Parts: sequence; C-alpha cells; structure tokens
Amino acid sequence: MTDQEAPAELQPDVPHAARMWNYWMGGKDNFAADRGAGDAVAQVYPEIVVMAQQSRKFLIRVVRHLAAEAGVRQFLDIGTGLPTMQNTHEVAQSINPESKIVYVDNDPMVLAYARALLVGTTSEGVTTYVHADYHEPKKILDEASAALDFSQPVVVMFMGVMGYEPDLDVVRSIVNTVMEKVPSGSYLVFWDGTDTSEAVVEGAAKLAEMGGVPYILRSPEQLATVFEGLELVEPGLTQISSWRPDGDGIEPIEAYGAVGRKP
Repeated sequence: MTDQEAPAELQPDVPHAARMWNYWMGGKDNFAADRGAGDAVAQVYPEIVVMAQQSRKFLIRVVRHLAAEAGVRQFLDIGTGLPTMQNTHEVAQSINPESKIVYVDNDPMVLAYARALLVGTTSEGVTTYVHADYHEPKKILDEASAALDFSQPVVVMFMGVMGYEPDLDVVRSIVNTVMEKVPSGSYLVFWDGTDTSEAVVEGAAKLAEMGGVPYILRSPEQLATVFEGLELVEPGLTQISSWRPDGDGIEPIEAYGAVGRKP
C-alpha cells in the first residue's frame, strides 16, 4: 500500500508504532513517515532493529514453550501489532491445531490486515480479532469470551506495548483486571523496553521528536511489579534475548520480559 492509496484514517503522514515496528522487522506494511522516523530512531539507537527481531524470537520461544510443555491451548494477545512472520496463532496451532487465539489491537491498519490474514480457523482451532484499546480490559474480556473459555487456562500476552501508558499504576491495573478473569494455571507474558542504557533513552526521545507517540521506558525493577502474585517461570525476568535462547548466540538488548504462572 502506497501513501497515496492509504485511507485517510490510517494517517500515512504520521509515524505509527506498529508500522515502524514492521519496518524495523523488514516488513513492507509501512509508509514514508514511518520509515523516516524509524531511521531517525535507529541512527541514535541502532539496536532497535535487533530489539524488533529479538522480540519476535522471544514470542516464538514463549508460545512454543507454553503450547508444547505447559499444554495451554488459549492465547489472548493484546496489542498484537501488524502480522509479520510466525505469529502467535501459527506457532501455537502448529503444535496444537485446536488452539484458540484472540488478537487485540486498536489500530485501523492492524484491523485491515487482521481481517485478511489473522482471522480464520484450522479444522479444530480458532483465530480471531477484537478491535479494542488495552485501556478497555473489560471490553476485551467480554468480546474474547466469544472464542475463549475462561474456565480453562489462558496465556495473556502484552508484548512491548505498555510503554505507551505513562502511569505504571494504570499498567498494573490493566494487567490485574485481565489476570483476575483467567483461572489458575494461566500465564502472563510481558516484556517492554527498559531505560538501561543512554542510547535507548536517546532513541525514545528521538521517536517523540519525529512525531511518534512518546514511549515510556522503565527499569527492570518496575516491570517486575506487574508479575506480583504470579510464579515466574525460569529464568525469571531477564533480557528477552536471554529467555530460554535457541543456540549459543545471545544479543544483549534493552528489553526485559518474563513469563508468570497464576497459582
């Protein structure tokens, strides 16, 4: 889709996080404003491209572990972003074809692509989409209940999206509202960018300067508070590239995440 072909509601002249992330991951679903802002951020923080790629590898490893080893067959992916490679439903349903996946996002461009690429079923499973903002957890839960059985374990996923909410108490409230709905044996998967280097802080500032929505970087200690009351799966809260990595090569990045089980 070119800038000229884009519907007005997509605001192709305004950098958008989902499209910038798509650009950093090598995708084609982005506009000139997204690429310009993405390049500007990468100039001061080149590791953002690595972070984008590592975030998808983290998702793949986590979903594979929870589907294969933990045996969970329901996934609620909140703030999913644009479809790229090896999305949650593809990983989960390749292990358990009967898996049910609900994606949640409020971006009209994500909605357009989700309708074409994400919504569907396997012979046993379900893949569907809820158009909602993560600030509406009750709406998300109500609409997701059409596909998910909340009497059975659910994997709740917030993958690098909560930095758009400046108040950590609000972040915890959103997470807690969703986790209160799911039963024992459910899991929370949460990662976000951290303020653990000057370069990543400068990159976040450049993003805001280029017209993007400001992204709040937090300390690993702050991120750990969203897992209160949950049992962390080994290795606990760590850089996402270090969470049960495949192979020997680990690329350190300024993003921390964990998987917590609801007792």
